[in-house]
Amino acid sequence: MQKKTSEEGTEEAPIEKIPAANKKAVNFLSLIGTNEIKPCLFEESLIAISENGQTIGKFSVSVKMTCYSLDEWEEEDCYLVHATSKVTIDGVPCTTTITGYVTKRLETVEQHTKESVREEIQVDTFSYKCSQLQGLVSESANLLVLRVMARRQVVPENAVFLSFDTEQHICTSTYNTLGFQKQQVGKEEVDVFVIERAVNSVNDIPLNWQFYFLSDGHLSRRVQVGSPVTMVILQMPILIETDEPDPRPVFGKIPLDWEEDMELYSMFLDRKEELQASHATYVRRHPELTALLADFLQLLLLRKPDDVVTFAAEFFAPFSAQNPPCRSFQSSDKPSPFRSHV
Repeated sequence: MQKKTSEEGTEEAPIEKIPAANKKAVNFLSLIGTNEIKPCLFEESLIAISENGQTIGKFSVSVKMTCYSLDEWEEEDCYLVHATSKVTIDGVPCTTTITGYVTKRLETVEQHTKESVREEIQVDTFSYKCSQLQGLVSESANLLVLRVMARRQVVPENAVFLSFDTEQHICTSTYNTLGFQKQQVGKEEVDVFVIERAVNSVNDIPLNWQFYFLSDGHLSRRVQVGSPVTMVILQMPILIETDEPDPRPVFGKIPLDWEEDMELYSMFLDRKEELQASHATYVRRHPELTALLADFLQLLLLRKPDDVVTFAAEFFAPFSAQNPPCRSFQSSDKPSPFRSHV
């Protein structure tokens, strides 16, 4: 924290130094896709238990899709995160409510935090530049990020994020994994993945929370280090399973013996008879075809050329509609377009 002095010598308000997130944290957030967040959109509820085992309140979280608009014209799809904690400690009711709008890039565009004790509500407003908030994980976004980590069962190592402390100042925060532990949920003992989050307050001691997750991202236990209140679930929820696309079927090649297939062989004979009848009809209707082929074969057998294809091309060339009328063989010394000449 630095203080600025004006030209008149009066001391102005201190300048707050904003920390920065590191590259590992920024990259981690940028690689979280919408497909990963989609199964994290659900509601859950836990009960608050005191140190002596009494139920003293409730903790609930809801995450769903919605639209957010700043100017009532352009809307953006985003996630609406709503969390409420209502507990009674030593006969004093305490309520904390967080409502936030988080984009698909996990950027918080708006968040409201309300804390009340004995119905006394204090509202503070803070504003920061967007350029200062790269790598920020607000309390709203934190609930989504935790669910993604729990489903991956992986926490980024040495990643330093930004967050808000209890006074809504920008500070750093980190996540660490405490591995897997056993937890009794109702009559069932289950494996839970434990994540610890630390928020390094600017003017106070660091705050630490431990989150215990089931395999699908449901929260089974939440503990704030140093707090007498623990949030737990009473019974196993219905776990969310992601639908995986079915593999493309692979059909092996089966050899086809059509002569052995009675249906295919019958179709072949029918088609053969149909073509033979059609060809015979065409020849009857064009008697010049028989005469033309007879002349060609007679001349072919008389000449006996080595290149039958070129001979046939020279013989039938005068019959082409694209060439002017001429005799089949005008001159023996005239160059033929069908033969190559050096």
